[in-house]
Amino acid sequence: MLGGSLYQTYAIKEAKRLGYYVITCDYCPNNPGHQFADEYHNVSTTDKDAVLNLAQELHVDGIVAYASDPAAPTAAYVAEKLGLPTSPYKSVEILSNKDLFRDFLQKNGFNCPKAKGYTKAEHAKGDIHLFQLPVMVKPVDSSGSKGITKLTDWANLDAAIEEALSYSRSKRFLIEEFIVKKGHQISGDAFSVDGKLAFYSFGNEFYDPNCDKDFAPLGECWPFQMDQRYIEDLAEQLQRLFTLLGMRSNAYNVEAIVGKDDNVYLLEVAARSGGSLIPQLTEYATGVNMVTYVIKAAMGEDCSSLQMAPDKGYWSNYMVHSNVTGKFKSIHFDEEFEKNHLVDWVTDLKVGDEVHRFRGAQDCIGEFILRYDSVEQMFDVIKNIESYIHVEVE
Repeated sequence: MLGGSLYQTYAIKEAKRLGYYVITCDYCPNNPGHQFADEYHNVSTTDKDAVLNLAQELHVDGIVAYASDPAAPTAAYVAEKLGLPTSPYKSVEILSNKDLFRDFLQKNGFNCPKAKGYTKAEHAKGDIHLFQLPVMVKPVDSSGSKGITKLTDWANLDAAIEEALSYSRSKRFLIEEFIVKKGHQISGDAFSVDGKLAFYSFGNEFYDPNCDKDFAPLGECWPFQMDQRYIEDLAEQLQRLFTLLGMRSNAYNVEAIVGKDDNVYLLEVAARSGGSLIPQLTEYATGVNMVTYVIKAAMGEDCSSLQMAPDKGYWSNYMVHSNVTGKFKSIHFDEEFEKNHLVDWVTDLKVGDEVHRFRGAQDCIGEFILRYDSVEQMFDVIKNIESYIHVEVE
């Protein structure tokens, strides 16, 4: 298991529940997931050859990069080298790098925003005539809206590039035109079995208009609230994508948007499960435990039992955050909110830890799963959620 962070602990526990001997590795020995593993090794999950050497020494039978964009190519690289179950490394690389992904989509006729990747600011500046403002400037290899700037004035391009590169391990960035969306952004997880799209569950992404970056998601809610024809269109595009890339049995975190032109645009299709408790939220909504199939696929087990299941009930996740920067003091919830809506809540924050005013996923201080009695109640609570959660920072 590549990584033992708070949000990867669920998969480590699931592998143990399924009866496997579990080995974790990363460069953070204090990560909470390691205590549930049989072994831990201090090896960076992005160091492909170091992980390959470790996997060879340990004679592993499978490798998983759960909910981790940086580690997904490592898992595919190592598995391919060792002849273990995996989707093609080159394909996972494409899905894990925004510039490669946009280029692939454009060359294969998918709906996608006009975009181009760069390594140098001067090259980008020479191409600004190709784009229409506003544009998004992004690191090609980060997630959770980290390092992303919505640019409305080319005078701010240098600062946007600097921000993007500060979050890019490969020191590459992407410029893409901003798509004005219709309705909710589509977000959720999917799973292919032997290259066939076997399961997907998509919800509605929501945002905080008071956040510095109003495009940084705070969570997702289920069930999907727009016309199902958009989901059917998205499913067809995903299947064509998986076929072209030669994907096999694999989990995906998917972000898509319906434009004002009524077309469905693929934004992200990461070759890993979603973070932010999305697989757990999906299980509450559908009864399907996709994490079981993540482990089974990595071990070469039969995943043919995975099938579509309808959404039941009303659910959401939520990134708990602070509106100010300082040291964490406490958090408490409205009593009725906790009683009526709170299903699960995870955090590894300790008193005195530094917290930053919310900019994106890197400033999340915990995660909720919430339940509701109706669509109306769900959106009412989401709209007013900060009145139920009290984060004290000093």
